[in-house]
Amino acid sequence: MDVQGPGGRRPHAEPARRSGARAVAAPHAALRALVIGGYSGFVEAAVPRRFVLPATTSVAVVFKIHDSAYRPAAFVMGAHPRHIVLDGDGPLSYLELWLTPLGAQELLGVPVDELRGRAVDVGELLGATGHEHVDQIREASNWDRRFAIVDQLLLGRLAAGNRPPAPEVRRAWHRLVSSGGTVPIGRLADEVGWSHKHLITGFRRHVGLAPKAAARVVRFRRVLRSLDGAPAWERIAAEAGYTDQSHLVRDFHELAGTTPTGFLRWAQQRGRDGGPMKMPAPA
Repeated sequence: MDVQGPGGRRPHAEPARRSGARAVAAPHAALRALVIGGYSGFVEAAVPRRFVLPATTSVAVVFKIHDSAYRPAAFVMGAHPRHIVLDGDGPLSYLELWLTPLGAQELLGVPVDELRGRAVDVGELLGATGHEHVDQIREASNWDRRFAIVDQLLLGRLAAGNRPPAPEVRRAWHRLVSSGGTVPIGRLADEVGWSHKHLITGFRRHVGLAPKAAARVVRFRRVLRSLDGAPAWERIAAEAGYTDQSHLVRDFHELAGTTPTGFLRWAQQRGRDGGPMKMPAPA
């Protein structure tokens, strides 16, 4: 089947380029506000039998190129407010992308709270169209073709006109992110003109987490992005709004399943190898 976009235009992810063990590409321009970072294709990925996924507000979409016994051939995994441990071999080769929580609702057409902490089969979410595109992705002969098929799938979902989250949720989410997770939730509710209770309900439905939990993850992810070779933990904790360094250490244990230095060692190794965002779990 030819991969065509609206008006007969071929949706084309930028040509895949190699990055360590990965092929990476940017999505179609119409999708770049909804897809975080771009598309990644992993080849001969070294995934441990038991691994940790740090807390996230984002929604992962995974297409296995080579199958494995655990989890569906293509699945979506929603936000989770703490780290989770997954058992079982992962696929040696797969395509991965991450959606913003609001983007996930627009593209998948379901409230993201239904995806929270679960691996949901893409076919169950998207029906026959989902199954068809999953088969095409798995059968494609190269990464450029796979990325173009993903573009086609997501552009079709975007054109379907799924109901977007309420404007108040959008404003509250963007305000929370821009503050690095530090804006008080009461102030957030006042700024969008909703009651505290109504904001909690809207956030859970359309972001996947309550505002307080989402703020905690946003703040922690801000810390992860700031890490360098020799981080000054006290300064990082203070700048991110933690009460002290021990507060930050607790969040590392609960949200990443490890210590700050343990996470840093893993991140540095991952940067050298170009590996996936999966940490080996402690035995």
